[in-house]
Amino acid sequence: MFHDVVIVGAGPVGLMLACELRLAGTPVVVLESGSEPGAQAPGVALNAGVVELLEMRGLMDACRAEGFEFPMAHFAHIWLDPTQLADRYPFNFAIPHSRLVHHLAERARSLGVDLRLGQRVVEVTQDDESVRTRIETPSGEQTVRSRYLVGCDGVDSRVRQAAGIGFPGDEQPFHGTVADLAVGPDSPLGELVGAREYPAGLVAVTPMGPGRVRLLTGEFGVEPPRRDGAPDLAEIQDSVRRIAGVAVTGGTLAWSARWFHVTRLAERYRAGRIFVAGDAAHTHFPLGGQALSTGLDDAVNLGWKLAADLGGRAPEGLLDTYHTERHPAGARACRTTRAQVALLHPLTELRDIVAELVRFPAVNEYLGMMVGGTDTRYPVEPAGGDAHPLAGRQLPGIAAAARSVPGLAEAWAAGHAVLLDLTGDDSLGEAVGGSAKRVTLLRSAPLPHVDAAAVLLRPDGRVAWAAPAGGDTAGLHAALTAVAGAPAQGS
Repeated sequence: MFHDVVIVGAGPVGLMLACELRLAGTPVVVLESGSEPGAQAPGVALNAGVVELLEMRGLMDACRAEGFEFPMAHFAHIWLDPTQLADRYPFNFAIPHSRLVHHLAERARSLGVDLRLGQRVVEVTQDDESVRTRIETPSGEQTVRSRYLVGCDGVDSRVRQAAGIGFPGDEQPFHGTVADLAVGPDSPLGELVGAREYPAGLVAVTPMGPGRVRLLTGEFGVEPPRRDGAPDLAEIQDSVRRIAGVAVTGGTLAWSARWFHVTRLAERYRAGRIFVAGDAAHTHFPLGGQALSTGLDDAVNLGWKLAADLGGRAPEGLLDTYHTERHPAGARACRTTRAQVALLHPLTELRDIVAELVRFPAVNEYLGMMVGGTDTRYPVEPAGGDAHPLAGRQLPGIAAAARSVPGLAEAWAAGHAVLLDLTGDDSLGEAVGGSAKRVTLLRSAPLPHVDAAAVLLRPDGRVAWAAPAGGDTAGLHAALTAVAGAPAQGS
């Protein structure tokens, strides 16, 4: 059978991409080697950018019952104050990433995604017309043919390797463990709740429910004792003792894994009909949910573009903009996490100076948006003159806008492009014209934090075009064509 899109990997990025494609009406198959999506995802934090994205797609309500909001953020465990940011962004949210994957898998299945478990990729080949993916399944080998293949299969991505995409970078001497433990009320780990830095490394303890914690350790300047196999309880306890000087006894190990200090960035995000996203495209030290936010942004960026191409409404070169927009974002995530590691180890006077600097509102704002994943701006080529300051950015105040503009939450949840007419004079209806089937026109009074009279939002929530208050609509037709295709195509 010939498929439009095959995604390898049912982690958060692969499932998010699958949902994006289905919202656009594109059939998609997801191949996952494991028996359950994301069962051992180690993360526990959603940064502001991820919360915005999940709000936009109507997924946060399912998460709220299993986690909690916290108005804090950090740069290298130097605490920032997100309540002071000028633009209105949501706060970070604590929830095990395994539960986020569970909710994404439920959404994917409800949208009709063909999710196939126990499917291990063996070989990938492509030609000008299609991609062939040979897989091992419980019933034997099969070959799946598709127009496009997307590798969301992690750091050791078979898809990336088969596509011949280089993955340069480096690994630093470091060894980390992460584990879920059942502990009693008198456990010494109760004294270590939060994230703590020591000369030898890091210890972080996060409550996960009654009598259960997630324990993370990281030792700098050491070679991993081994790379395969999960650490046992004794090894984890020894790590806490070496780093923090705390003797941890008792407890029952529910799950554990190792992690390392590796920074790598794919040389390109596309090779012919093959794309990479998430950890298959970029990997770095895990800090503050930045790996998750960068990967999910990959997914929503690529999703609408693949759907537009398969639907015959993509302008020339649209698929190539996935690399030109997301590769710099991946590079920045690698660079900024390197900077944070440099402040985490060794503990120096420089760290003290940065802690003083974050008291300045401008520094707090800059770093807060960086670690929250809300400062990314894609390059925009305006039709004439300078691009509006909002162009290429996520719309500020997503949650507030969704509450204020009738129909906006529904349009975003459905993955639509949206033209917001904030002029109050119904002047943009004619401009949408033949694009009306692919662009939702909504009218509203002016919005706080949105200094524009009209805003065209791509399906991923990015501002494709905006007009200043009292300004003309020059460039709107070109922007509509770039987002929704020429009106004559299927309108």
